[in-house]
Amino acid sequence: MWDRIEPLMPADPVRGRRWADHRRTLEAIAWKYRTNSPWRDLPDELGSFQTAHKRLIRWAVDGTWEKILAAVLAAAGAVDDIGWTVSVDSTVVRAHQHAAGALKRGTKRNEPADHALGRSRGGLSTKIHLAADGHARPLALAVTAGQAGDAPAFETVMARIRVPKIGPGRPRTRPTMVLADRAYSSRAIRGHLRRRQIRAVIPQPSDQIGHRLRRGRQGGRPPGFDSEAYKQRNTVERCINRLKQWRGLATRTDKLAIAYQAALHLAAILIWARR
Repeated sequence: MWDRIEPLMPADPVRGRRWADHRRTLEAIAWKYRTNSPWRDLPDELGSFQTAHKRLIRWAVDGTWEKILAAVLAAAGAVDDIGWTVSVDSTVVRAHQHAAGALKRGTKRNEPADHALGRSRGGLSTKIHLAADGHARPLALAVTAGQAGDAPAFETVMARIRVPKIGPGRPRTRPTMVLADRAYSSRAIRGHLRRRQIRAVIPQPSDQIGHRLRRGRQGGRPPGFDSEAYKQRNTVERCINRLKQWRGLATRTDKLAIAYQAALHLAAILIWARR
């Protein structure tokens, strides 16, 4: 995997101190989130925990993690190794008490005001919105507060599907088909997919079916639904299971949303690098 990732790592700065060993730092960050251990418990052979933590935040702010993921996706796209039947779903992650308490003022760039933390009956939580390809690998993701709905984040996730081409040509941003459950059944989402000429496979909930039938002819025809294609929606569930094998992703301990999202990107990079 390192042979695929090493060429994508940032070069040493022109001025100032050289980067610490990228491979050791990357393994240190991955070890922390695989085990969900405190930063200070990082083994000595993986270097300073301050170095690993600062690198995680710095590359989250300047977009380095997203650039590396885009490069890995581009390599997969170049050999036609991406399944463009895309499944979309979300999952809620419990937030540890250590995740609370981040300052509201003076937060870093791209950090949401609520730090993607919400409070409900179960306590603090974060929601991961995810789009997975046909082989259960993450194509795009976003984090919001745990009580946020699925449908409002749909267009954000779809806008983040972007697979650059190696060489000339525009990045591919449009799947051939999108599979989603009843939480995504709305006119806005179906219209969004129709305008982009993407086939939607989304079942209707019973209340929408009943409302349409009560309106008679004015209710219009039911939207098309391919029950056989919908069986492939389990790919996003399997992708979520892959991510949650990392204990630091299954339970959030990060105060900043950009740090937690960066760890998700790192897990996605390693999933694609294993292909």
